[in-house]
Amino acid sequence: MSSLIPRRALLGGAAASLLVPATARAYTPPRIALPGDLEQAPGATITAIRTPSPVVAMTFDDGPHPRLTPPLLDALKARGIRATFYVIGRNVARHPQLAQRIVAEGHEIGNHTWSHSFLTERSDQAVVRELDSTSAAIFEAVGKVPVTMRPPYGAMHARQRAMVNANRNTPAILWSVDPQDWRRPGANVVANRIVRDAHKGAIILAHDIHPGTIRAMPYALDGLVARGFRFVTVSQMLGWPDWSERRFRLGTA
Repeated sequence: MSSLIPRRALLGGAAASLLVPATARAYTPPRIALPGDLEQAPGATITAIRTPSPVVAMTFDDGPHPRLTPPLLDALKARGIRATFYVIGRNVARHPQLAQRIVAEGHEIGNHTWSHSFLTERSDQAVVRELDSTSAAIFEAVGKVPVTMRPPYGAMHARQRAMVNANRNTPAILWSVDPQDWRRPGANVVANRIVRDAHKGAIILAHDIHPGTIRAMPYALDGLVARGFRFVTVSQMLGWPDWSERRFRLGTA
């Protein structure tokens, strides 16, 4: 039977999992793609939200980056836009002040694992360690625990997504718009793809570790505004006004 606990009670059980090796695989992105089994475990997998309102969720993966995340935050703040940052746990541990700024400026933080590894190649226990270690690092930095996760590269089996949702009350957030900024096609291409492909309820994938993406964002954000879109965090789109108020499922018995 699952037990629900307030998120502030997480740290004691998860802190030990921060022992995940810091020498994990370097970030050299292969193809990023939606999994082929999206029709399975639907409650645990979200690519977009059906909404009559013209809202989108901008999401940024793989940070926080000490040089590139700050100018992105500047651009968002200048426009009064809130976004969702799917952070890597070891990056949060290295740059807690950036995680603190993200939260202080009204953005949401999501879990993108500790080491950015392929979860499809990991055991269930290893997947949970990756997520719990990251949640513990985020809690230590900002006093809040993420309520959604995103698998690196989109690589996560339906069974794994269902397991994480059942054991941690944490759905996998994928995307419906991918400008493929990870291929580094140039800022103009990234901005144009985002503005062109956005739709009501879209979850837009981007990465705050590529200079071209950061250069693209002012144009992409202004272009979306010109199309009549408003910006919300992933949790707001899901109907959870304050992501820190969700309850965290620590495990099953």
